[in-house]
Amino acid sequence: MLYGLLNLPWWGYVILTFVMMQITILSVTIFLHRCQAHRALALHPAVSHFFRFWLWLTTGMLTKEWAAIHRKHHAKAETPDDPHSPMTRGIWTVFFQGAELYRKESRNQETLERYGQGTPDDWMERNVYSRYSKLGIFIMLGLDLLLLGMPGLTVWALQMICIPFFAAGLINGVGHYVGYRNFECADASRNIFPLGILLGGEELHNNHHTFGTSARFSVKWWEVDLGWGLIRTLQFFKLAHPKRVPPKPVRVKGREAIDSDTLSAILTNRFQVMAQYSKRVILPVLREERRRAGDKGRALLVRARNVLVRESLLVDDTGKAQLAQILQNHHKLETVYQFRLKLQAIWVKSAASQAELVEALREWCCQAEAAGIRALEEFVAQLKGLAPSK
Repeated sequence: MLYGLLNLPWWGYVILTFVMMQITILSVTIFLHRCQAHRALALHPAVSHFFRFWLWLTTGMLTKEWAAIHRKHHAKAETPDDPHSPMTRGIWTVFFQGAELYRKESRNQETLERYGQGTPDDWMERNVYSRYSKLGIFIMLGLDLLLLGMPGLTVWALQMICIPFFAAGLINGVGHYVGYRNFECADASRNIFPLGILLGGEELHNNHHTFGTSARFSVKWWEVDLGWGLIRTLQFFKLAHPKRVPPKPVRVKGREAIDSDTLSAILTNRFQVMAQYSKRVILPVLREERRRAGDKGRALLVRARNVLVRESLLVDDTGKAQLAQILQNHHKLETVYQFRLKLQAIWVKSAASQAELVEALREWCCQAEAAGIRALEEFVAQLKGLAPSK
């Protein structure tokens, strides 16, 4: 029989396929990623089990395997031990062979034991989902054929390639290779919005790597996180409870003191602080230097933005040579760049006491104000206004 129990028009198959693929993507981002891998939210048992069941039908992936591999990816990002970094394995390898990289790592028992703790281990997981991990996808094939007839075979095929292509290839590959960065975290993650606007929020990859335990991936007002939208809907019906979201800087007008509250606010919002430093100090000074430079100097400065604001661990040898040349020839840029490094150094002093960190922050502010650079003075004034979130 060509058609199944549901004899749909052509656009009906398109809509049905799209809806089912979106359910799969949302199941991955909400259940596997935010709930299981990062513990960023709690889900009602009924909702949690629906996601597990749906993923069993449409992907055959095991919760423990997925969570363990993803946790290892965060722990070992951009190193040879990262299961799927395009920085070490090449963009085309990850893009086209991302699913195979996942399967290879899933056979690493050390990864599963070290990073797979705390995932579901109930009767259904042990006796159905794990024991018959591929059974679900064949049940889905049977359902598609029964309900849709021969078009169901195409629908099923598209369901099966959904996660291998969009998650394993696009997010893990492109999301660490091209796109924009809101924050300079210590890996190469990037946001590929709006190209991936229908990927449940997963396209906001730089935001996620910066705030790994946040249930919300969007940080800019114009960024769309469809997964967060569903989480909020579930929360309204008391079916989900987000545990953490990205911190939001709080500024108190007229505040001048540099104290433990200032330090706490800076440490909590350090990624936003550094993003603001790049925006309000480094880039204005860079624009000023471009206006002053001759044709030869201007050509060098046009390419300077990335090396000046990029996390130093991610700058390659060519970039380091370019940076050294820029700083040697433009002393004002060298000054603000060195102040950036000194500010970062304050919160990596793990052995320092709180009093020592506060004193280091005060000294940094005094030196920055005395540097004679207006952008630095204005930034210090903003920094003093920071207060801990309530």
